[in-house]
This record gives sequence, structure tokens and C-alpha cells, in this order.
Amino acid sequence: MVKIRLKRMGSKKAPFYRVVVADSRYPRDGRFIEEIGTYDPTVEPAAVKIDAEKANKWIANGAQPTETVADLLKKCNIV
Repeated sequence: MVKIRLKRMGSKKAPFYRVVVADSRYPRDGRFIEEIGTYDPTVEPAAVKIDAEKANKWIANGAQPTETVADLLKKCNIV
């Protein structure tokens, strides 16, 4: 199953995430199909940048967003 999920980047105690499309069998920070955005929770307010066109294309093709990514998509008015 294809998932839209977060890939953790950054350093210890300073997380930064990439929103990626990946097969659910791959490790969290492993191989992915496509990067569609970023999420930085360390700034106030949290910085979210997601390519709406790519996200909608993947959702239409059957990709399932994780709970956290679904919340981010709602914040960005994509879903």
C-alpha cells in the first residue's frame, strides 16, 4: 500500500520533516517514491509547505495519508 507520510530529517532535538509518498513496507527514513512537501514544527507557527497538485494526484491514485499528514493537509486546505 502506498502511504503519504513524514520522513524525519534534522538533528537530535531539532526535528524537520519531509512529506513523502512511500510504500508502507519501506522504513520510515528509507526509500520513497516522491517528495511532496516539508514540515518544520520548531518555528512558531509551524511551517508547512505541501504541493497541493502532487498531493491530490497521489490521493486520487489511492495513496493513504497517515493521521499526522491528514491533519497537515487539512490545515493547508488541500483535503
